[in-house]
Amino acid sequence: MRWYEDETLWSDFASTMFSARRADEVARLVAGAPLLEFPEGARVLDLCCGPGLFLVPLARCGYRVTGVDLSPAMLKRAEIACTQAGVTTPRLLTADMRTFREPDSFDVVLNVFTSFGYFDDPAENALVLRNAHDSLTPGGQLIVDVLGKEVLAGWIGRPQLVELEDGGYVVQRDTVLDGWRRLRTDWTLVRDGTAREASLTCWLYSGAELCELFEAAGFTDVACHGGFDGSPYDQHASRLVVRGTRPGTAG
Repeated sequence: MRWYEDETLWSDFASTMFSARRADEVARLVAGAPLLEFPEGARVLDLCCGPGLFLVPLARCGYRVTGVDLSPAMLKRAEIACTQAGVTTPRLLTADMRTFREPDSFDVVLNVFTSFGYFDDPAENALVLRNAHDSLTPGGQLIVDVLGKEVLAGWIGRPQLVELEDGGYVVQRDTVLDGWRRLRTDWTLVRDGTAREASLTCWLYSGAELCELFEAAGFTDVACHGGFDGSPYDQHASRLVVRGTRPGTAG
């Protein structure tokens, strides 16, 4: 079983990855970030939607939202989050992003929180981009948000301690592998006197490398940004956000 197929990992570390503070940050982003402003009624696919941090504010904006995730547990959390927020529950689908493809169905595909680059075989990661391309309408856009290689190089070092809202804490250790091609993140969760460990491995991409993958998948007008605010991808960037367009004009 690959790490991303482990349901207990997502459940045990949900408070680390998807905290209430992060949900508030996402809500502010969706409300005001230029790269997340879409035409009224746009059909938006949140690919690897997790517990719905983006789904709730996107639905509040009136977009027609679909959430896809491999984890039924995360989709259940997304459903509960939408109900609690009083928004119309988006269409939620359990699917693998290597096989999910709905031709000409979406105006926007989002892939956020470094949910790209999971697969050991680079061809499978490239397939995710081609599926997104085919699932967009002509003129639609794909937006991928990852921790870029250049950003990581600016702060990686000693282990990090993340305190959780329930009184527990997580120790995070990052290790660069294969000549800066991949990253392994080791987590130790300590809660109520017990420890739980997990290890995640994904590919690392520079801005240039991810743009090249977009172009190879058929996207045009590909651009790098340092955040959803549209800022430059430079030495001040906190994320790597790449946006590309499926060529053509919507009919």
